[in-house]
Amino acid sequence: MIIIAGEIDFDTKENRDRAVELGIPLQQASRDDEPGCLAYCFAPDPCVDTRVQVYELWEDETSLAAHFEHRNYLNMRDTLGSCGIIGADNNKYRVDLKEPVYDDTRTPRADFFTG
Repeated sequence: MIIIAGEIDFDTKENRDRAVELGIPLQQASRDDEPGCLAYCFAPDPCVDTRVQVYELWEDETSLAAHFEHRNYLNMRDTLGSCGIIGADNNKYRVDLKEPVYDDTRTPRADFFTG
């Protein structure tokens, strides 16, 4: 799996909110139409009123590569770009192991405990 996590900063809260609103149908289209898209969310940061938090989860490199050529990605990039972006920091992470945060006793665990 591949996680994309990051942030996009806008010049004003109004432009941030406009970007989020305009992006809703494109986020839904990526979720619905793109094989390998397991999560796709661009949401307002609750602590920084000009920032969008980015979270995506992709099945593999093939599905992410296809996304970068898909009209949903191109439209999202153009839509966000038209809303006053002043900065962005987005990164991808390969995931080799997935486990629940909580063990059987409902205790949160930082270690990997299921092997």
